[in-house]
Amino acid sequence: MPPPVVMAGEGGLNMKMVLLLSFVVFAGVVFTILGASHGRQEKAPSLADAKYAGMARATFAGGCFWCTEADFEKLDGVVEVISGYTGGHVANPTYEEVSAGGTGHLEAVEVVYDPRKITYRDLVDYFWKHIDPTDAGGQFIDRGTQYGSAIFYHDQEQKKIAEESKKDLAASGRFHKPIVTAILPFTKFYPAESYHQDYYKKNPIRYDLYRFGSGRDQFLKREWGKRKTAEKPETPATRPAAHSGNDSRPSDEALPAGRENP
Repeated sequence: MPPPVVMAGEGGLNMKMVLLLSFVVFAGVVFTILGASHGRQEKAPSLADAKYAGMARATFAGGCFWCTEADFEKLDGVVEVISGYTGGHVANPTYEEVSAGGTGHLEAVEVVYDPRKITYRDLVDYFWKHIDPTDAGGQFIDRGTQYGSAIFYHDQEQKKIAEESKKDLAASGRFHKPIVTAILPFTKFYPAESYHQDYYKKNPIRYDLYRFGSGRDQFLKREWGKRKTAEKPETPATRPAAHSGNDSRPSDEALPAGRENP
């Protein structure tokens, strides 16, 4: 896919600025092609590790995993978020293989969370507010099944909660199109290469340019409103009484400059 075209916002970016930003994104593509092979894959979090005692796990696919990881890491009660691949038939896939299609995998994130601070339903409801659940062909600028949206349940309780939340969203009338996000059984999660982890922290300028150019936040603002897009779900710690009845990261020097299709 070509690099994303940066769209003019309400402030009216002039053509020179649009071309400049597009060139910066394109430069990131070139650096990625040259350096992506040096990234190693992360180790998946294991709930058997002592540091994860009492934690639970959830898996979501919401298009570009840079964005999905960044969104979930904002939540109180979320301990760790790992970008990776799941849902396919190829073992230990690489980014290049997944982005080319044919592996059956989706870009996804594995969320380790503290159920004493945030519930699975909280996570699912938050997820809806950060994707386009009516898009069957990808997410925003990223096209193809590898960028589709899905909820991968780890047990029958998660399946029930996800299905109920999806039903509630459809009944709300917020979207005029059908909710097509798949709810699928979790099989195996393969962490992505190290340069993809915490990408929004390591490469904030490239990340912000990509995210703006993707149209994601423009869609979320239009569908949910500025305040609702940014708000966090209620948790047991923050819900009003009336409602109640680490893996190591690579250094910046070792990080490739960017990638073509997040």
